[in-house]
Amino acid sequence: MQRKRSHLYKAGSDVPFNVSRSKIALFLECPQCFWLDRKLGISRPDMPGWSLNSAVDTLLKNEFDSLREKKEPHRLMLFHRIDAIPFSHPNFHIWRDDHNKKIGASFLHKKTQLNVCGIIDDIWQNTKNQQLHIVDYKSTSTDYPISLAGKYKDGYKKQMEVYQWIFARMGFAVSPTGYFLFANASKNRPGFHGKLEFENSILEYTGDTSWIEPTVVEIKQCLESANIPEAGKDCQHCAYRKLINQAKLKTQISLI
Repeated sequence: MQRKRSHLYKAGSDVPFNVSRSKIALFLECPQCFWLDRKLGISRPDMPGWSLNSAVDTLLKNEFDSLREKKEPHRLMLFHRIDAIPFSHPNFHIWRDDHNKKIGASFLHKKTQLNVCGIIDDIWQNTKNQQLHIVDYKSTSTDYPISLAGKYKDGYKKQMEVYQWIFARMGFAVSPTGYFLFANASKNRPGFHGKLEFENSILEYTGDTSWIEPTVVEIKQCLESANIPEAGKDCQHCAYRKLINQAKLKTQISLI
């Protein structure tokens, strides 16, 4: 898929350029894919939307929004002994991107003129010290205990850390403690019967945002470069492209 030229980075420009949380993740995974995406508009193939996950997110947001207006804690907060209530703010709908603007919360990093942005799921406010806890909803279906272990879950952690960094730079008192609210669809039922039953759990995570500032600077350097960077060592997309090019070369040689 190729993007519109107006959405691409132009070297030497002093116009703020949006770099979303997902694009930061792309850069960390593969600078080459990131460069092709942001400089040339050549993006990876689109993935289909996860409509069931989206439905769970929406229903959870509805639950917490009803309590947000009342300034009351959710039953899960009480169960897990989390001293907090859903955070209310005039810009909350912008940060959550309720109107599909594709920006969410953002902070302009003046040194690089990169506008770091991300769309949150929720924010809870600590009732004791008033600090904000970033909250991310996750939907899954597993028989194993829910945990944050594993390489795949490292992406979850970095996602939360970007949000923590953004809100801290926006001037809010942000707690390093964030929460992942998991909705786990149980498969241990006698039948489907037209509904899925979920078990909810909350995992606490202490974020470390020290990597973000140097990464934003590296991203700027990557965007300013006229040379295609090296591929990420584990990038399957670049490995696939390499195999295709090798196959084409072999075919051309065999036809000579």
